[in-house]
Amino acid sequence: MIFDAPLLLFLAPAVALAVGFGAWLGRGRRIRLARRWSPALARMAKARGGWAPAVLAVVALLATVGLAGPRLGRTEITTETRALSLVFAVDISRSMLAEDVAPNRLHRSVREARRLIEDLEGDRLGLIAFAGQSYILAPLTVDGGAIRMYLDALDPDLASSGGSNIRAVLAQGAQLLGATTEAADRVLVLFTDGEAHDTLSDIVEEAEALKDAGVRLVVVAEGRTEAVRIPIRDSTGTITEYKQDADGRVVQTRRRDDVLRAIVDAGEGTLVPSEVADQAGAVRDLVDAMKRSPSSETRTADLVPRAWIPVLAAALLLILYTVARPGPALVALAGIVLGVGPAAAQRPTDGERALAAGDPAGAAAAFLSEAGRGTARDTSFYNAGTAALEAGRLDVARGALAEAAKSLDPALRYRALYNLGLLGLLAAEADTTRQEEFLEDAVDRLRQALLLEPSSARAKWNLELADRRRPPPPSGGGGGGAGTPPPQGGGQSEAQRAPETPRQGLSQSQAEQILNSMERRERETRAEQQRRLQAGSAGGVKDW
Repeated sequence: MIFDAPLLLFLAPAVALAVGFGAWLGRGRRIRLARRWSPALARMAKARGGWAPAVLAVVALLATVGLAGPRLGRTEITTETRALSLVFAVDISRSMLAEDVAPNRLHRSVREARRLIEDLEGDRLGLIAFAGQSYILAPLTVDGGAIRMYLDALDPDLASSGGSNIRAVLAQGAQLLGATTEAADRVLVLFTDGEAHDTLSDIVEEAEALKDAGVRLVVVAEGRTEAVRIPIRDSTGTITEYKQDADGRVVQTRRRDDVLRAIVDAGEGTLVPSEVADQAGAVRDLVDAMKRSPSSETRTADLVPRAWIPVLAAALLLILYTVARPGPALVALAGIVLGVGPAAAQRPTDGERALAAGDPAGAAAAFLSEAGRGTARDTSFYNAGTAALEAGRLDVARGALAEAAKSLDPALRYRALYNLGLLGLLAAEADTTRQEEFLEDAVDRLRQALLLEPSSARAKWNLELADRRRPPPPSGGGGGGAGTPPPQGGGQSEAQRAPETPRQGLSQSQAEQILNSMERRERETRAEQQRRLQAGSAGGVKDW
């Protein structure tokens, strides 16, 4: 249990004593005044209200405890909205890296999908990525932030096989949307350039099945009809080569309008052309007219306000005493009813108000201040870290979430570890010089989170993503080479004394050797990815 105002809790005994003493003095004065009138009236006054000082002291004690704002336990909060079910299906094949639209087809798809999420707040959203195979990344949820996080991670390297299997994604979209039982419309929004891996007849057949299942289809075209090459860039964004087929010829890719129109006609859907500048707005206008149904979301709230318990106890005690001894108790009852209103309300904290106002940086500072005062310390650190993460203050978020991860509450510790894993992924993207360090930390945090909740699909996905982004381990060469670091144990190698000599800068030949080694390693990694993709595809089948 914690209190919003611990100082009031410490003052509660003093307040109770003061109220009791005041009531005792008032009773004594009443008896003295009655004695002046007549001895009989004095005896009557003395016989009544003997327990009043003690009762009023207890009532004051309970009321002050209520004003201190006790919080205890957790509860489930259910929010209801009117929503439809919509699934994004994004093509992540290598043809989507073509740059005939800015910055490229895939990034434009992600950008338009993110904008659409902002306009569909409250709707149930899901995400499927597809290339040679189709993958459900996020089932239907009202958490748009989770969908945006998965969208940002989309990359062709996530797919185990190349090409664009449009038939598979249509089938999986129908399956995912078919699991809903609401009366609202179900929509599949497909982002693709139309370069299909499978046959047109199979795609048309699946689009007709989608229509029969009652799913609305919206196809968002990406790319242009003119043939362009597919650039392959290194980690710095420099083009190193262009995508080649199995025979070594440079691949040419173009938008396939014939395939896209056939899909739309078979599914009785709508095509949003690539030439439309505001594709997200066009899709939003389409879904605005669709049918929505009520939906609810349940979340768990920690440290529920319990001020009503001592306030209710104080009110009941006064009512009982009023029934037994009417008079002064009525005045005290009116005072407590009028005076403890703020305790029942328990206004939002400064951090909660800052978050509601759209100021995550200010919210993080406010939550850290609450943690420093000892107010729900673990929860305050978690809230501060999450707000700082949203504000992009990664260093602040790391320190706060690390404190929250020490909590004894398994649910809170899981959320803190999960956010630390996400923070590691974001930091690796922002600082490529420490990318390996941040990815190692992300993997470690996400594994700890999965130990607490082994069924967490989000933690599993982010762990796999972090593993994929980690560079492969360096190949082991011959023993004892000049590039081998000295042992850290108690060996007698002379290399251990090297730090005693003055350090000199790298020579030009040493620098060139390191750069050549890094370039060779990058080429080997890229070649290994190409071999893996080609091994997973049948001969003669496109892998872009």
